[in-house]
Amino acid sequence: MRKMSFLAIAALLTGAPAFGETTAPANEAATVAAKPAAAAGVPAAHTAAPRSAVTSTPEQRSAEALALSHEPTFDEGTAQRIKEAALSYSDIAVRGGWPEIPADARFAPGVAGASDELLRRRLIISGDLAADKDKGGFDEILAAAVKRFQVRHGLAATGVATPRTIAALNVPVQKRIKQLEASLERLDNTTFSFGPRYVVVNIPAAFAEAVENDAVVRRYRVIVGKTEKPSPTLTAEITSVNLNPSWTVPSSIAKTEISAHMRKDPDYLARMHMEVLDAHDNPIDPHAVDWSGTHTPNFTVRQQNGTWNALGAVKIDMPNAYSVYMHDTNQRNLFSDDYRFDSHGCSRVDNVRDLAAWLLKDQPKWTRAAIDAAIATGERHDIAVTRKIPVAWIYLTAWMTRDQTVQFRNDIYNQDEQLLEATAEEAAFFSQAGNHPLTAHMAQ
Repeated sequence: MRKMSFLAIAALLTGAPAFGETTAPANEAATVAAKPAAAAGVPAAHTAAPRSAVTSTPEQRSAEALALSHEPTFDEGTAQRIKEAALSYSDIAVRGGWPEIPADARFAPGVAGASDELLRRRLIISGDLAADKDKGGFDEILAAAVKRFQVRHGLAATGVATPRTIAALNVPVQKRIKQLEASLERLDNTTFSFGPRYVVVNIPAAFAEAVENDAVVRRYRVIVGKTEKPSPTLTAEITSVNLNPSWTVPSSIAKTEISAHMRKDPDYLARMHMEVLDAHDNPIDPHAVDWSGTHTPNFTVRQQNGTWNALGAVKIDMPNAYSVYMHDTNQRNLFSDDYRFDSHGCSRVDNVRDLAAWLLKDQPKWTRAAIDAAIATGERHDIAVTRKIPVAWIYLTAWMTRDQTVQFRNDIYNQDEQLLEATAEEAAFFSQAGNHPLTAHMAQ
């Protein structure tokens, strides 16, 4: 039997309580900070956000991300919880959805505004504000509710109703349901062995989680694929940690980017500590290579390890069909950005040495201090993990954690609509097949 859309089911649920109508605690301002968001910091638009002016260390960023919640984005109960959230949001849709906030609305603490109570009603419907707080101006309680909404949607948790926050508030409930449906569809087609320890990268959220005994024990900002070079969804196993790795440039990058640089600057490879090798790893004179970029390279470009290396000081091996992996970077300032979709498909990990130490925690020889010391020598070390650790790169624009908090992120690669359209076409095909005597068996 084919699956029914949650929008179709919604009409049957008009008597059920809406997810967003559960009463929030009375001391909303005190509890909002404790409500989790699996990943914060993704902007509400698909354009690069201004770089944060606040300087922070990798350790601080990781600690701040972990403090939001220890609830995993992805665990064995995620699919069921998404179903529950979709049904609840469908009930909100049946009841008329939520009001739209005027794009030019202005909100200021302590100043009465024309749209203050409209904002309150909007936040009550989505469960970000207690139902009995529907009257009044923009006070601390309303600011805390805005902050809770921002955290759930990956926005900077300022408590200020910025234009980007208003834009997120005005996303129709029907679109939120579609996000939940698309996320559920993806999980229905995902097989993953969780195990007691595993790693998850949620691409739209641009965060990675290290999960142990069903709790997130580490959370890191990551930089994932550009919109034109999206990171793939996959499941694999982490097999080793490489310290001071060299970088073998993918042929696609060598053909386009490296070739373009060499045409402009014949000394580019030397400045970047790169060498050209033949099929047997023998050096080739770069000046004897055809850098026209019109054909697939019949050579390999490799960058030596060091501070200049694009992989930074750590690479995490996870063999897979896409030849992608997790690694450090020599451009660590990019982790301070809200918009972190800037790689060629691999995942650059903030504070990756901490992740390496966690992956190797059952090998006493490789403490964080030992890892730092080994990196300082400049010598390459390939360290096999004692037990392979499952890793999943997932694409969830909507999910619900175990504490009933529903999270949304931007469909940065515009994949939700494509997936739902394909699913609808498949459903239509099987529906028609079921009415045809020659293909009825296909619809069973």
